[in-house]
Amino acid sequence: MRLVSSRTRKQRIAIGAVAVLGLGGLSVIQALPASAAAGCSVTYSVTGSWNNGFQGNIVIRNVGDAWSSWNLTFSFANGQTVQQGWGGRFSQSGTQVTVANESWNGSVPNGGSVNPGFIGSHSGTNTNPTSFAVNGVACTGAPVTSNPTTGGPTGNPTTRPPTTPPTTPPTSNPTTGPPGQRVDNPYAGGRGYVNPEWKAKAEGVSGGSRVSSNPTAVWIDRIAAIEGTDGSSSNGPMGVEDHLLEAIRQGASYIQFVIYNLPGRDCAALASNGELGPTEIDRYKTEYIDPIAAYQNDSRFRSLRIINIIEIDSLPNLITNVSGRATETAMCNTMKANGNYVNGVGYALAKLGAIPNTYQYIDAAHHGWIGWDDNFGPTAELLATAARAQGSNIANVTGFITNTANYSALQEPYITVTEQNRQSKWIDWNRYNDELSFAQAFRTRLVQAGFPSNIGMLIDTSRNGWGGSARPTGPVTTGTLDEQINGSRIDRRIHKGNWCNQSGAGLGERPRANPATGIDAYVWVKPPGESDGSSTEIPNNEGKGFDRMCDPTYGGNARNGNNATGALSGAPISGAWFSAQFSQLMQNAYPAL
Repeated sequence: MRLVSSRTRKQRIAIGAVAVLGLGGLSVIQALPASAAAGCSVTYSVTGSWNNGFQGNIVIRNVGDAWSSWNLTFSFANGQTVQQGWGGRFSQSGTQVTVANESWNGSVPNGGSVNPGFIGSHSGTNTNPTSFAVNGVACTGAPVTSNPTTGGPTGNPTTRPPTTPPTTPPTSNPTTGPPGQRVDNPYAGGRGYVNPEWKAKAEGVSGGSRVSSNPTAVWIDRIAAIEGTDGSSSNGPMGVEDHLLEAIRQGASYIQFVIYNLPGRDCAALASNGELGPTEIDRYKTEYIDPIAAYQNDSRFRSLRIINIIEIDSLPNLITNVSGRATETAMCNTMKANGNYVNGVGYALAKLGAIPNTYQYIDAAHHGWIGWDDNFGPTAELLATAARAQGSNIANVTGFITNTANYSALQEPYITVTEQNRQSKWIDWNRYNDELSFAQAFRTRLVQAGFPSNIGMLIDTSRNGWGGSARPTGPVTTGTLDEQINGSRIDRRIHKGNWCNQSGAGLGERPRANPATGIDAYVWVKPPGESDGSSTEIPNNEGKGFDRMCDPTYGGNARNGNNATGALSGAPISGAWFSAQFSQLMQNAYPAL
């Protein structure tokens, strides 16, 4: 049974009660008979326009006998084309458009209505169609035959997603792949979902409106976030269903979710610990993954490309932070021994991958974590193992994401990784010194581990711009090797192991598809302005601990070479809004705002 909270159910009832009449409307509704045979009326309106695009809204009202299914037909006069639809299954042949009911809105009583909508394109004139038919009967507003009797139901509008215009005009919408059929790159040729909760926070900071319309991911970081939470640090009252409905309303082609609630989550960093204990794999499956899958599998959302970022900072920990390493932790040893990271990721892939319009990207750390020889290959092999666990297979994996919620520079234009430069303290014998070269090389290694040759990579560029006055403008060629490398590097962190609320960081490349060979997209998976963890201990009921790596006074540990953390002061707990950080990110953005 699909889980629906009373809150979202009330929202839907309210949505259904709204009369939908927009600019450019053509209304042929007339009074209902008490009882009738076949009959219908249609209101068609254009509710938003931009350049050569527009959003259409259709209200179909049954003024006759009840329908168990419906099929609307009409023709465009000026060669308009439907690109994406909702509330019905759209198809088009020449000028004629057909809209068939979805499984959830086929039954319409006398007096009831349904409300499909769509995104369309046109060149020049955009005349509204004037002739409609449902189930082959012309919609005149009156029944075709009538032997009315007194009385009869009044009916209520059938439940449907909201159809107010997008907050901003869509860019080009998907032109390949009908709803429910996967495409090679879900980011290509479409417009991403803008989370209104993050947008409101961003616009509450001076200058935030310059970036607030960029798509960011929705983090589902605990069970309560599935239905939405009031008073949570990282989630607002919108749940998974609410975000999916809002994505439809915006006319988005894709929406991004972070699946992030493994048992014993983030075994090497206390700031992002989770609610589930190390053995609670059954709760993870039945109370977390299954309800998310139920919402994402709803036929109302088949037109969306639903992108799931799978369990950040999990599997690579089982390579780098376990027994035999100076960086080992007891919890990482436990999670390697009990197999629940591997099994949890496998189960999520199997369950979510069975939904035809979902795309799964597994987290693959970053170059400053697994770029060394003893981490690189073993991590790729472990990812392949997880992809085949719990009934999953590699076909459920669309790709991988690097640098999630991290700060590694996209490119280091003034430093070449040579055998000599690898000896510097900054590079420290790593094979890679920036995220793009690492992601492309790791993609090749993943193919060797058994993943298909068309596997795609994402890079989180939300906070790796490193602009501002401290950004080098050219290489430093004098001094010691360390002086040359430190003077030339874009990444201004004290150490590559520093990951919490970094001082001096800036917004990176804006989200876009196909930016480089093998890269599906640059993305903002970590919403800029959301804290990595608290600067001091803050009691909370979300399972989030205090990690000294977020303390600006801490002298470090083995994972950052015992260096200072470089963390900002005054930070709230992980996921909470940190306006001072957001202001810094805008100030140091590169490319500059």
